[in-house]
Formats: sequence, structure tokens, C-alpha cells
Amino acid sequence: MPPKDPPSRQKACFTTGGIMRHVLVMAGTGAIGLMAVFAVDMLNMVYIAHLGQTALTAAIGFAGAVIGIQIAVAIGLTIGISAATGREIGAGRHEEARQIASSALAVMLGLTTVLGLGTMIAAHPILSLFGARGDALAHATTYLQTVSPFLPLICMGMNCSALMRVVGDAKGSMHITLLGAVVAAILDPIMIFGLHEGLTGAAISTVISRLVVALAGLRGALRHDMMTWPTLSRIVPDSRHVASVAMPAILTNLATPLGGVYVTQSMARFGLEAVGGQASIERTVPVLFSLVFALTGSIGPIMAQNMGAGLYQRVRETLAAALKLVMVSIGLTWIILAAMQNYVVAVFNAHGDAAMLIHLFCSLTIGSYLFVGMLFVANAAFNNLGFPLYSTAFNWGRATLGTIPFVGLGTRFGPAGVQIGQAAGVIVFGTLAVLTAFRVTRTLTGPVAASKPGTVPASDVPTVSAEAAMAELDELNNTPDLCEPDEDQDYVQTDNRRTQRPAG
Repeated sequence: MPPKDPPSRQKACFTTGGIMRHVLVMAGTGAIGLMAVFAVDMLNMVYIAHLGQTALTAAIGFAGAVIGIQIAVAIGLTIGISAATGREIGAGRHEEARQIASSALAVMLGLTTVLGLGTMIAAHPILSLFGARGDALAHATTYLQTVSPFLPLICMGMNCSALMRVVGDAKGSMHITLLGAVVAAILDPIMIFGLHEGLTGAAISTVISRLVVALAGLRGALRHDMMTWPTLSRIVPDSRHVASVAMPAILTNLATPLGGVYVTQSMARFGLEAVGGQASIERTVPVLFSLVFALTGSIGPIMAQNMGAGLYQRVRETLAAALKLVMVSIGLTWIILAAMQNYVVAVFNAHGDAAMLIHLFCSLTIGSYLFVGMLFVANAAFNNLGFPLYSTAFNWGRATLGTIPFVGLGTRFGPAGVQIGQAAGVIVFGTLAVLTAFRVTRTLTGPVAASKPGTVPASDVPTVSAEAAMAELDELNNTPDLCEPDEDQDYVQTDNRRTQRPAG
């Protein structure tokens, strides 16, 4: 009996076709989901700001600094699982990818449960260490104690969504994040204004949204047959395999929020208005640059599959395409935001130092995010090409040498100096990181798999233009799958071998 073709989403679909199209479709769909989620966070900030209590606005800033550390751990685990499974899918070993994912997810749930409960217990002293005082400390503690125990839910949703992206289901992954955002968007005004729960209402809305995301993600991963019950004997070796990328990635991702803690502490010296202004900017940035943030998780599977298949030229093309997208996205956003900065200040009901910081960001320091984007793209390359410690080094360099001396000097010039110092540091490390990423991709060598009859060699597939790829992205809703099986293809990929289809 001839073997069955594998489901299309188990194919190494990024090893053929136009690189720019893959990058735009994966990053574009990821950005839509991220933008929806971050827009809800930004609306939370807007709602709380219009309650007219500066302490509540500052409380979001302090609590957000702690939550950023939690999410950094989740992102690191997600990167590890995505990279490990992506390489196996690229090499045609779907069952191995499935086992690795299941073992790693079991360990992840245990780790994040301990982290969430520990944060809940120690919320008050942690926030005090970050500079929170008085009413801002009390409100931030309540928010953190409500949200933290449910950290495993959002981690489960993130990792299941990543597994879907690894096998090419960009739309399905996007729908998970959109669903969570829709739930939060509906519940936030009801809880904050309708039931008069204020910041506590926002926390309850977040918990319910996390539950929805976890359930939807689990359903999606099971639909793609990317999860099973973990095998006890495999948990330790599989976890070590994932940890080789995940641990450096966690350390890498911890650098940014810990650097942010230093910035928050520095802003706290100038009062709650400065902390509130910084928090408003931090909630706005992910919405503005969702496409840039999505690139880190989106180009990883593309690089991993091509690395696993030995297609090193396509790895280099992926890096270049991602950087082009970063430059275009940030350039357009800067122009638009500079023209609309007065509206941004009004939306956040900002006054005094808060308004000044928003104006400064919109007109000047937003440009530094070009280098943040470079750092993100470089990190994705390092994590998926076997150099995760490079990510760790550059992110920690930015969080320490690129933050402490620059921000410390900036504090002499008030809250504006703090913001400018933060921007100056990332310019240095973003530039160094992307130059190193190009050097790493140039050193990739090895034989590329020979073409089989009836297949199109990847080197012969033209890379489509950015405009054409964007047009295809616009039509994505009419496309059932990014990785459609080719009915005319004579060879199909199965676990560990190629098999010829029977004639007729």
C-alpha cells in the first residue's frame, strides 16, 4: 500500500517559494494578532488615565515592569520550542518534533506555575524595589497578585500558537491572539467603568482573556497533531534539547525588561507623572511596531526550516528581507506619529512631564526603534542558526552598558534626559548586533540537498518583490493555507525519507 501524503502543514513549506512573501505573510499575520493584543493593553492605559488618578496610571507602569519579566521567560521558552521543532520539521521528522514539543510544554507549565505563584507572594517587596510608593504601590500590588497566578495560561497559548506557526499555519495562529484580544476588548470597559472595578477590573479581564487564549491555542496545536501526552523517559532529554536554545533565549529576553526596570526607577525620581508618561509610551510602542515585534517569532521558523534543509542562501535572504521590512515600517510610523503627536497626548489625558515625554518620543526618540528592530531581527537569526549566546550577549549589553551609563547621565537633565539616554544606548547595540548577524550568515556552509526529478530547486525559485508579496498578503483571507500541497509534485516528504507517488 503506497504511503499517504503527509498533511500539508507538516511539510517544510518555507524551503521553497519567495522569501519576501514568506516573511511578509508570517510577520503580517503575526502583527495583526499582536497589534490586537497590544491595542487592548494600550486601551487599558487610556481607560485608567481617564479615571483621573495619577497613582493608577503609575501603578500600571510599575506592574508592567514586573509582568515584562514574566513574559520574557515565556518568550524564551517559546523560542526554544519553536527553534527545536522547526529544525525537525525542516528535516522531515514530524513525529520527533511532536515529541519534543510535548515534553517541553509539560516542563514549561511547571516552571511558569512556580514563577507565577512566587510573584504573587512577593509582589509588594518586588514593587517597592522597583520604586513604587504609596497608593501606586498598593494598586500595583493588587493588580499583580490577581494576574500572576495565571501566567501558565498565557504561556500555553503562546507556545501552542508558535507550534502552529512552525508548521506554516499563520492564519490559525493569528486567530488565537485575535480571539484573546477581542475578549479583553469587550470585558475591559465593562469591568473598569461598568462595574466600577478600576485597575482590579482590568486585571480580571486579563485573566479571562488568558484562559481563552490557552484553550484556543491548545485546540489549534492538537488539530495540527503537534502535541501528544509526553513520554516520561523523553522529558529530560527533550527538555535539555530545547533548553540549549531556551535558556540563552530566556536570559536574552530578561535583559530588556530588567533594563526597563532601571529606566522606571530613574523616572520614579521625577514623580508619578514621569512614570505615567513612560508607561503610556511603553503601551503605545508595541501597537505602533507590531510588525517589527512579530518578525522575531515569524522569521525564526523560516530560518530554522531552511537551516535544517541546508539551504543557507535562503537563510541570508530571510535576514535581508526582514531588515528591509523593519526600515520601511519604522520610517512610515515615525512620519505619521510626528504629525499626530498632539492627538496622542490628548488620548492619554497627559499633562506636565507625561505630555513632554510623549512629545519627545513622537518627534525624536521614536527613531531609535529602527535599531531595536535590527536587534530583534539579529536575535531571531542567532537563536535559530545555532548562536543563541550571541543574542544573550547583545541584549545584556544593551540592558547594562547600553542603558545604565546612558540613562544615568541622562538623569542629570530630567525625565527627557532619561528617555534620550535610553534611545542612545540601543543605537550602539542594535548596529553591532545586525553587523554580527550578517557575519554569522556568511559563515554558514555545507552541501545543499540535490534536486529530485519533478521538484523545483530552491535556488531557481525567484524571490518575489515586496509589492507583490504584500498583494498576496492582502489576499491571505481567501487562501486556505500558506503551505498548500502541490498536486503535481512527484515526490512527497515523509518522516526521514522522500517517497515517489505512484503513477496515476
